[in-house]
Amino acid sequence: MTRDNPLRGWQVDRAAIRHVGRDLQRPECILCQRDGTVWAADARGGAMRIAPDGSQQLLAPAAPAQPDAIDFDQRYVRSEGSLPNGMTFLANGELLIANWGTDAVEVMDRQGRVRRLFDRIDGQPLGKANFPLRDRHGRLYLTVTTRMQPWTDSINARATDGYIALFDLQGNARIVADGFEGTNEIRLDDAGEWMYVVESNARRISRLRVRPDGTLGEREVYGPARLPGFPDGFAFDVFGNLWVTLIMTDRLVAITPDGELLTLLDDGNAEATRALDAHFEARTLTPEIMAAAHGTLAPWMASLSFGGPDLRTVYLGSLRGTTLPSFRAPVAGQAPIHWNEDFPA
Repeated sequence: MTRDNPLRGWQVDRAAIRHVGRDLQRPECILCQRDGTVWAADARGGAMRIAPDGSQQLLAPAAPAQPDAIDFDQRYVRSEGSLPNGMTFLANGELLIANWGTDAVEVMDRQGRVRRLFDRIDGQPLGKANFPLRDRHGRLYLTVTTRMQPWTDSINARATDGYIALFDLQGNARIVADGFEGTNEIRLDDAGEWMYVVESNARRISRLRVRPDGTLGEREVYGPARLPGFPDGFAFDVFGNLWVTLIMTDRLVAITPDGELLTLLDDGNAEATRALDAHFEARTLTPEIMAAAHGTLAPWMASLSFGGPDLRTVYLGSLRGTTLPSFRAPVAGQAPIHWNEDFPA
């Protein structure tokens, strides 16, 4: 007999949302440690460390003063400067960073020192480095969204130049799967048998069979053939639900193990979302239309992470927010690869 899904009939209580962190810049990715420490990617070139007591410290090669105004085209369309995007912990506690602005993979130590690992593959520039992943065998993967510049052009073009690379800490990298429409976050199931892939521009989740040597094989669409928005970040809970953020639509949904789509939180602007969807279908999207579509809690909701000692606190990352909205979930999240590793807080 199948257990009742804890998400069925449940939605986020907006009144219970608590904001963590302050004055964050582009907190696209969030990493949680078992002791309650939370890390958020930061557009000043590194990451913000938020301690359990709420105190925070920016770790970056340099900590420039926050500008009075953020240039939308510079930061979000042309993606200029150092823009840490996806992050994961290495076994020694250093941060492995996919840098969306420098189109490179970087390693940052606990003092904020950054070294570039690689920025080319097969002799060509990497493209828009999006998200790194470490598996239980110590293998490292990277998603690249597109090689088109600016990246926003890839949406109307329905470009299939996204890919997944397998690499090592010496910077040796090779493509192990390609032909994706806007490759974004990737996750593994508990058994490590399938790699799940966000294809943002195709508005779907795909998955590929993981071979014993870490290469990727059989590929299929997981859940609905088309999601009601651009998926960006995702994470499994222990029941097997796949929680997914829909950026710009600013909606949090979940795909159940049976393939049903549940809406957990809708913070979008309905009118702006309708315009976004119409222009997406017509392939006439512009940065201005995209900029107008966002919510108020986590504008351009980009990711989620389970944290807290019981992995039942959910944190929402975003591209245009300055805090991390958080709330309690009715089910624990899948433990991240670093959860039981002993490295400095």
